Amino acid sequence: MKGETEVTLLLREWGEGDRAAFDRLLPIIYNELRRLAHNFLNKERSDSLQTTELVHEAYLKLTNQRSVNWQNRSHFFAIASQSMRRILIDAARERHAIKRAGIKVSLDETPSIPVMADENLLALDLALNELATFDEQQSKIIELRYFGGLTIEETAEVLQISPATVKRDWAIGRTWLYQKINGS
Repeated sequence: MKGETEVTLLLREWGEGDRAAFDRLLPIIYNELRRLAHNFLNKERSDSLQTTELVHEAYLKLTNQRSVNWQNRSHFFAIASQSMRRILIDAARERHAIKRAGIKVSLDETPSIPVMADENLLALDLALNELATFDEQQSKIIELRYFGGLTIEETAEVLQISPATVKRDWAIGRTWLYQKINGS
């Protein structure tokens, strides 16, 4: 696919220090980053961040990456999804800390804070971190598929495993997370 080849070439040029390559890359990947951010924010029903804000914060984190050997488009979106996850988890923790500290904020000054979405996101993050302690591959598969929106094939490519392994670990990991989060 020409677009994917172009993305991979620009990523490699950027990884080799060509800042202009990232400037040429951004218009190509921007809509995909917005789609990923939008899909994730919809899953969490979060009003705390808008899609554009999440993409821009992830963009800032990505532009500060040093010495990354970008392998391909899937690798880039895996790193982008990790950045988005960290941004959302940090925002949820901050809102949770404010709520627990009893700080009063005028409803006119801030968007509504969906407490349930924050608690679900924090629970998912804790469960994923626990899963990573005994099965890092399953945790990474969940992160790439859920946060990054990667397909089975893209996930397999990033992790350099078979699609069948991704399917199996995706099913097992989701079941474990469901039981962990819901106390079943």
